[in-house]
Amino acid sequence: MPITEHRPLAVYYEHPEWFRPLFQELDRRGLPYVRLQADGHQHDPSSRAPAFALVLNRMSPSAYLRGHGSAVFYTLQFLAHVERWGTRVINGSAAYRFEISKAAQLSLLASLGLPFPRARVIHDASRALVAAEGLRYPVVVKPNVGGSGAGIRRFDSAGELATAASARTLDLGLDGTALVQELIPPEDGVITRVEVLDGKLLYAIRVHATAGLFNLCPADLCVSGSGEPLRGDAGQAAAPRRSVTVEAYTPPRHIVAAVQQLIRAASIDVGGVEYIVDARDGRHYFYDINVLSNFVTDARRVVGFDPYVELVDYLQRMAT
Repeated sequence: MPITEHRPLAVYYEHPEWFRPLFQELDRRGLPYVRLQADGHQHDPSSRAPAFALVLNRMSPSAYLRGHGSAVFYTLQFLAHVERWGTRVINGSAAYRFEISKAAQLSLLASLGLPFPRARVIHDASRALVAAEGLRYPVVVKPNVGGSGAGIRRFDSAGELATAASARTLDLGLDGTALVQELIPPEDGVITRVEVLDGKLLYAIRVHATAGLFNLCPADLCVSGSGEPLRGDAGQAAAPRRSVTVEAYTPPRHIVAAVQQLIRAASIDVGGVEYIVDARDGRHYFYDINVLSNFVTDARRVVGFDPYVELVDYLQRMAT
């Protein structure tokens, strides 16, 4: 149904800064919307869901880094409740299940025959060394419920991993589950993120990062490929992460087709997929699916347009 004062768009989110550009675009158009902050949110499962024209889910699993970890799994219950009453949710419960499980992401990749770094799933830190048998070092231990690179640790040898496992210093994250996964050395130190909206390529960026850095969130301030600080929604270049640079990129057609297939299979309406080209053999590997698609900072400079305009256009279409 159309977005109206009586049936507004609902934006369900947790991060206090990432979605200011979205709210600014909604305000610019005068579209009625309500902000549903995940922290402190509650719902009555015996009552009909509120009268929203559409719900946009922007919940991040990295919420636990900001003291809101309890909202991560709560969100799944809320989205399912809204859907049962017939309200369309953009990046709904089916998609969100992949956001909160890296193990599920790899299982999906395997079912589609798409390449990804070899991995084992564990729920007991003491089993990490056994799980790594047959894997090529270096490996990483990566919490199943992640976000912003949180909790990921690199190990260059079995001895290093054995020491950490015996010392009980491995972080298995919110659900006590983690991946033990081969770490692919990226060609030229680059990872590529492909953004898709409504099944179509929106844009792609190449991210150049210092070795050992796992937080590659494009919504965090960094610098452009030419070394210029990228500017946030308020226009300031506050504390740029100079160890990370980004630039627009056009991926090969077969990569775009694979990403579209993956996004479709995961029921994702708007999202990003990251992949690496292995410096050793030139092969590509998909390694992360992002249901919470944080658009790159200063997108007009980096990719030449404002993706939030495209997103709001899409939301208006889906609400009619």
